[in-house]
Formats: sequence, structure tokens, C-alpha cells
Amino acid sequence: MTQKPSIPKGTRDFTPSETSKRNHIFAVIRDVYKLFGFQQIETPAMENLSTLTGKYGEEGDKLLFKILNSGDCLAKFTDEELLEKNSLRFAGKACEKGLRYDLTVPFARFVVQHLNEITFPFKRYQIQPVWRADRPQKGRYREFYQCDADIVGSDSLLNEVELVQIMDEVFRRLGIRVRIKINNRKILAGIAEIVGEADKITDITVAIDKLDKTSLENVNEELRAKGISEAAIGQLQPIIVMKGGNREKLAVLKESLKASATGLKGIEEAEYLLGYIEQLPLTAEVETDLTLARGLNYYTGTIFEVKALDVEIGSITGGGRYDNLTGLFGLNGVSGVGISFGVERIYDVMNQLNNYPAETDSTTTVMFVNFGEKEVSYIMPVISSLRAAGVRTELYPDACKMKKQIAYADAKKIPFVAIAGETEIAENKITLKDMTSGEQKSLSTDEMTDGRLFGA
Repeated sequence: MTQKPSIPKGTRDFTPSETSKRNHIFAVIRDVYKLFGFQQIETPAMENLSTLTGKYGEEGDKLLFKILNSGDCLAKFTDEELLEKNSLRFAGKACEKGLRYDLTVPFARFVVQHLNEITFPFKRYQIQPVWRADRPQKGRYREFYQCDADIVGSDSLLNEVELVQIMDEVFRRLGIRVRIKINNRKILAGIAEIVGEADKITDITVAIDKLDKTSLENVNEELRAKGISEAAIGQLQPIIVMKGGNREKLAVLKESLKASATGLKGIEEAEYLLGYIEQLPLTAEVETDLTLARGLNYYTGTIFEVKALDVEIGSITGGGRYDNLTGLFGLNGVSGVGISFGVERIYDVMNQLNNYPAETDSTTTVMFVNFGEKEVSYIMPVISSLRAAGVRTELYPDACKMKKQIAYADAKKIPFVAIAGETEIAENKITLKDMTSGEQKSLSTDEMTDGRLFGA
């Protein structure tokens, strides 16, 4: 008995209906990016591991999918190395490439490689799949699409203001109520400095970033496990559980971080951003969240995260400023800021809310019944004319029973069926059936090929 085929855990197939819904999401995001002047690029699915490693922190590096070198990847190994069974050392020697973990690091590599072809500031968007060797769970997949927008070559905080507007507009068009969370890595660095653990900034941010997924006590336990002193943990408590409005939080922080130049710079940037946000007619709620850390090492300034208000799921958009990223590839002094929409989670949210427009599932507009060669020869020119007019048209390929053909049209929710038998051919007519009302009317071929009949 042959084994039933399956797909890897953390991946998904999508039916035509599901793909149409996802394409609606892609189209909304793409249209908004274009509205703000972004240009599209694409990069390879696989990158050299030297490009990827060391950019996502220790935890991120563990989630990279590595690709075995082509040919005999064991040829370079000694018997002793193979017997050692050291998976990390093996991967280091047997794998030179990996699947991209996100679109931001490949974009930084793209900027360095194509420096002479780019006009700065460069506003790019990119919609492609990425891969992470993560543990699959609700809303978390091993293969998923990201829809990124980045601006490089400009230090202006107006870029952050624009990205907030983009996030707000996308979710307004999709009909999803969201909260846009904002923080600044300089504020977090200042907090780490004030509590006497400046060298543990990465450990602190990785831990407190989990506060929306676990309890405060679990976060504190992780801080202890990372070697953060009890005194520092005690000082962190009132900051990471701080309540109040955006301005109120920043005012309290300004007093708490007055001895940290870095922290005060972060507050200044946050206040500048809020100053513009408060003037905008945004639909989304905007919140300053001091527990937001975006655990990736390359963020250096403002950081963003978006949460859906009506569905329990992780963040559906994230991003921030990464001043030092291109420097990792030898290009210093190029500042960047960007966001990434998590389409898989947005898709799950949309499915739960059922927010899709009625026309999302529409496929063929009119299907022609196939009675045989003579009838097909008669309707072929009509079909061509309809398609030229922009009407989605198909011909049933087999001359089988009409009942079967009608059932096919019904299953595909095709709104109109065109019938041309001996009688219609003799009268130079076509019978058009409305599948919703059941109404039928006789049309001349000229009337039939008028795209306005089908809203084209």
C-alpha cells in the first residue's frame, strides 16, 4: 500500500479560494506601498550563510534552515570528524548556503551589491516567502510570506511617521482593528544602563519582549538565568509594567533615565514621532509599550509591532530602525528603517473575521457549454471577443452531458452560463443563463460580446 503524501510541518497548501483571499491581502499591501512611493525588488530564496549568520542574535541563528552543499558533502570530512557527531561543526563545513530568514538582511546585502544603481533615499518593498526552523504552532509557520517596506539612506524620523501611516492604511483597508505599539531601542539601552546591566542589553530585551506571551515571573526567571542581578531586576519592575498614556509614560521615563544620554535620546525620538502621530487622522490606536523589544540585534532606534484587537494571535506586523545593518557588509553610514507585514497571521485573522470583499472569490464570469465540434467552432470567436473585452471566460473542454457541465459551473460559482446549440446557431444567437436567478435570455453574438453586459 502506497503511503499517503504529506507536507512538512509548519507549511501549508492553499486552495484556489484560499489563494484568492491571500492575493487580496497582497494586493492591498502592494497598493499602499505604491501609494507611498515604494519600488519593488526580489532576492534569491537562498543566501550564503555568511550573509545570514550573526545578524539575528543567538536565538535567530538557531532557526536558520541550512542547505547541504551539492555533490558529495562528506568528502571534506575525516573519519574522526564524522565520528565526533558534532552537528554544529558538521553544518559549518557541509553547508555554505541557507534559506532566507527574513527579507531585511538580504535587502541590506542587495543595497551593498547594487550601490551604484540605487538612488538614495531608496524606498523598496518586497513580497516573498521566508523560512524559519521554528516549532510550528498557531500563527507560527516554518514557511511564510513577508511583505516588507524599507527606506535606506535617510536619518529622518519622518520615515517612521510614514511607516505608521502605511500600517494604519493597510489595516484600515483590510477592515482589521489594530493597536500599533511603538518603543525605542535607545530607551531600552538606557534602562539597561541605569540598572547597571548595560552589557546585558540583548539578554534583557529578549526576556522582556516575551511579556505579552508569558507571566512577569517567568520573564524575571529568564533574567535571573541570564545573570541579571536581583537589584537590577527589582529596578526593572516599575518600568516594564508602567501604565498610563503615551506622554505620561515618556514623562516618567525622562525622569528615570536623566543620567543616561542614550535613554534621553530615545525619549526625544519617541516624542518627535508622537508629535506627528497625534496630528494624523489615524484609525488605529497607537501605544508606547516599554516591553516591546523586537529581539533582533540589528534594531537601533524606533521599533514597531502591530496587534489585532479582535483575534487572539501574535504580532501581525513589526519592524524598526537599523542604522548599523549595512555596516555588517562593509557599507557604513547608511541608515535604514522598515516594517514587515506577517501575511500568514493576517490571513488567519481575516479568516476569523471574514472580512473579505464579496468579489474576492470570483473566478470565471461566464462559461460556455460544449455540445461538440460544430458548436465550439461557432462560439470560439465569441469567447475570444469576450476575453479581449476583459470578461473572464472559459469553455468546458469536454462535450459531455449538459447536467455535468452546469454542475461544474455551479461548483465554481460561475454567475453566467452561455449555451449555443443547433437552434441558437440557426438564429445566430446565444442563450445566456443567470445562475443566481435562473433567468435565461437570447442574445445576438454582437450583444453577447459587449463587455458592459458583464460589467467589464
